[in-house]
Amino acid sequence: MLIARSIPELRAALAGRRPAFVPTMGNLHAGHLALVHQARPLGDCTVVSIFVNRLQFLPHEDFDSYPRTWDADCAQLQAAGCDVLFAPRETDLYPEPQTFKVQPDPQLADLLEGQFRPGFFTGVATVVMKLFSCVFGATGGGTAVFGRKDYQQLMVIRQMVRQFALPIEVVAGETSRAPDGLALSSRNGYLSPQERQEAVALSQALRQLCDRWTAAQAAGTLHPAELEQQALDQLRARGWLPDYLAVRRRLDLQPATPGDAPGTLVALGAARLGATRLIDNREF
Repeated sequence: MLIARSIPELRAALAGRRPAFVPTMGNLHAGHLALVHQARPLGDCTVVSIFVNRLQFLPHEDFDSYPRTWDADCAQLQAAGCDVLFAPRETDLYPEPQTFKVQPDPQLADLLEGQFRPGFFTGVATVVMKLFSCVFGATGGGTAVFGRKDYQQLMVIRQMVRQFALPIEVVAGETSRAPDGLALSSRNGYLSPQERQEAVALSQALRQLCDRWTAAQAAGTLHPAELEQQALDQLRARGWLPDYLAVRRRLDLQPATPGDAPGTLVALGAARLGATRLIDNREF
């Protein structure tokens, strides 16, 4: 596995090849590795980046304390068949203040996660655009794989690629889960043993919201706001601090209505358990 630290080194290694790319912030878990395995047959060179992107963290968030596990990450990537690891320093990716930024469509980016983390998707879109330039700039295009756990992020990236006519196919990887249903996340490592046992309640709340929505829709008694409030109240009663539990249209993440067909919806949630903020989603 080649480790490229600089953009010129990366581009020299990828010239003339068609990469399959998985961007990460490191602290890798089985969900990341599943994306790497999914990417391998999609190109002739598998590329993974590790970069903790300061632009997508709010001032009070965990940029400085975000887990960095370099040696373990390298060993896991090599075992997974990664060909090139791109691990730039901050000064390599941002050699000067990043005053040019990608501003996503507010109708998609300023709701749900964007409402509670203002500026988050501008930071995400900017760093992904820059990583795309680094990885695909000398190749003429390729494939990028993103996980569905970050559902809204996936939609933002797809819209960005489409509107900028980038020669990149964005492929979605399914959410990897622990045996009890908890979505795998680098931030799960912040949970105490007791919090880890409780953490599956977010996934369960979303599943119950989907089931109740489907039953009420079939019975003609669907009241979206009441169902979402019930889900929020149940999590709060367990000691969580939820930001949102919402049912949205998969097409554009606008609020779902009783007239939306089954199979076109997604339930999304974000909530804080102790000091740890978790997100998850369920399509239905």
